Amino acid sequence: MSVLTLTLITALICCSLTGETANVSPPNIIIMLMDDMGWGDLGVLGQPSKETPHLDAMAAQGMLLPNFYTANPLCSPSRASLLTGRLPVRNGFYTTNAHARNAYTPQEIVGGISKDEILLPRLLKKKGYVSKIVGKWHLGHRPQHLPLENGFDEWFGAPNCHFGPYNSSFRPNIPVYNNSEMLGRFYEEFEIDRKTGESNLTQIYLQKSLDFILRQAEAGQPFFLYWTPDATHAPVYASRPFLGKSQRGLYGDAVMELDYSVGQILSQLQTLGIDNNTFVFFTSDNGAALISAPHQGGSNGPFLCGKQTTFEGGMREPAIAWWPGNIKEGTVNFQLANVMDLFTTSLALAGISPPDDRTLDGLDLTPVLLNRSHTLQNRPIFYYRGDELMAVRLGQYKAHYWTWTNSWQEFKEGIDFCPCQNVPGVTTHDQKEHTLMPILFHLGRDPGEKFPIRVMNREYEDVLSRISPVVQQHKKSLVPGIPQLNMCDLSVMNWALAGCEKLGKCLKGPKSEPWKCDWPH
Repeated sequence: MSVLTLTLITALICCSLTGETANVSPPNIIIMLMDDMGWGDLGVLGQPSKETPHLDAMAAQGMLLPNFYTANPLCSPSRASLLTGRLPVRNGFYTTNAHARNAYTPQEIVGGISKDEILLPRLLKKKGYVSKIVGKWHLGHRPQHLPLENGFDEWFGAPNCHFGPYNSSFRPNIPVYNNSEMLGRFYEEFEIDRKTGESNLTQIYLQKSLDFILRQAEAGQPFFLYWTPDATHAPVYASRPFLGKSQRGLYGDAVMELDYSVGQILSQLQTLGIDNNTFVFFTSDNGAALISAPHQGGSNGPFLCGKQTTFEGGMREPAIAWWPGNIKEGTVNFQLANVMDLFTTSLALAGISPPDDRTLDGLDLTPVLLNRSHTLQNRPIFYYRGDELMAVRLGQYKAHYWTWTNSWQEFKEGIDFCPCQNVPGVTTHDQKEHTLMPILFHLGRDPGEKFPIRVMNREYEDVLSRISPVVQQHKKSLVPGIPQLNMCDLSVMNWALAGCEKLGKCLKGPKSEPWKCDWPH
């Protein structure tokens, strides 16, 4: 055999192996988690202004999942569930200070994500993934709770909500981090104009994401990007080119800028030629905050109530899956799914076995997404508020075991989670238990939860006979995690953080005087 022939054969073998490797390489994963964006904020889901052309196109090119849920009607617990694949009551992101109370991570919280939890980016390292979070973290702001201590390789963003501005003598402004050091604070180095709503934060978050994608594409490494901008959380903001553009006011401006940003990210994936090897999922952390609407809050479409509640408006989320060449374009799938499924699905896509030493609540959605099966098992959706199982959905039916919006005292003070949506006996301002006779709705016929199925109806008996065993088994097998959101202390706020010395931004905090956090609703 001549040297030339041998060289050609060797080259063909190398090319063949290279092509085979490329085909089986794990896909990049991008999870886009919005903040307080409602199911009804997207044009593809019926928003009449039709101001989300990029998200609508994303749905046309991918799969729309109208029955997608969060794990909790509040920000921090839902984010903890997404990254652990476990209900908040299992991963510790709840409180036992009072019954059925929503809790989160303001900067006076002592706790954060438990060291016993295994987060998605840590597991993805097994297959060489480089992981970055861009945006809001919200799983605890003390050093041991931050992203780089929990599996992420890079971070640009903030540990808490962008509330403020604050007087640094009694409460510091929230810091913005680059990896493990702060770069400045909201309302100081990172401006948000409370009068006009102008801020460049979404543009900064977009550029940081595009830079990361480019770097990883050039390096040929699989990556996980967790993109969590918070412009639609009150106080809402948008950059100057988007101010005044929406028919919906400032909140709509923020949505339009986020929609534009999604378009830019998908366009870059296509330009780099990695769109066929990148799984992208868009959703929100909880329902729209109707208490802030219409100027500072969004729409939950036909659903009842909003953020903070376990009615559909508080927990059903917009959801789009996009993966050209793999997810059939233009599909709509009514599989019951939730944010915890993103944990298990991401591991499946990466070819990584999920942890077998703990209970996981997320299912692998790849059979549905990749059209290998129309639906998965008839799985339940559990609606938790703090330490209480408030409701369960199975198929088209939803059973409420507890109902509560918020207290009469708050309601009389103008705090209303269900404005203009009073349903007698359902949107209660006292905590009402219905365990012996749950309130049942058929969400196909009645998505707004306005017409309970009559107790004496044969349908009621039949449905309850199917849901009751599911609830009994769930409660029997549930082992709650240690609650992480019980204690508060002013001394743990964002006073003096890594990097503050370089900036001259270190602040002196008070002495430690911990107390049990008060969670009013």
